[in-house]
Order: sequence, then C-alpha cells, then structure tokens
Amino acid sequence: MEIQPVLSFSDENKIGTIQSHDDALVLTLRIGGYDVKRVMVDQGSGAKIMYPDLYKGLNLKPEELTPYSSPMVSFDGKVVIPKCQIRLPVQTGSKVVEVDFIVEDAYSPYTAIVAKP
Repeated sequence: MEIQPVLSFSDENKIGTIQSHDDALVLTLRIGGYDVKRVMVDQGSGAKIMYPDLYKGLNLKPEELTPYSSPMVSFDGKVVIPKCQIRLPVQTGSKVVEVDFIVEDAYSPYTAIVAKP
C-alpha cells in the first residue's frame, strides 16, 4: 500500500490569497478503498454524509446499511430525515479510521461531506 503525505497547509500557502474567506475545502479522500473526489470538509458540523452517487459508485449493498432516523437540516434549510447509515474506512495520509456516514437521498454538488476533526 502506498502511503501518501499528510494534507496540511503552512503560512507560505497563504501567500497570494485573500484572508479570511469562507471558501469550502473540497478534496479527494480514500473511502471504502476508492479515491473519492468532491468531498467537502464541513467545519460547522459533526455529521458525515454520503450522497446517492457515492453509494451507487462504491457498489454498496442494502444489507450493509443500518437504520438511522434523526432529523437533519439541509443546506437549503429543509428538514430531512435520512433512513440509513453505513460504516466505511476512510484514509487520510497513513491513518485509516472507521466513519459512520449518513446516507442522505438528496442532491448535492459533493459526493460526501466529512467533519473537520
């Protein structure tokens, strides 16, 4: 297994940027053994969310899902009640952690959302 360097930023990376900004941090993470693009890091939430395109793309099976029914508020302010969640390994650098993703059947420009550790 190839070990990738840890994702980090230094003060040198700020040169030429406007601070402070509200731009989303969107990156590629290794989820369930696959490199998944368009993963947003949400600094204001603890929820980890997976959208239908990723669920289908990872070829996950319905029997791998567990029930989940806590209401959530979507980006457009609507209350959504997800039906299930799934636990998958997520690799960042050399570290692999198990993450419980809530599977939300809604449109998103992202494939998944993870919380900032």
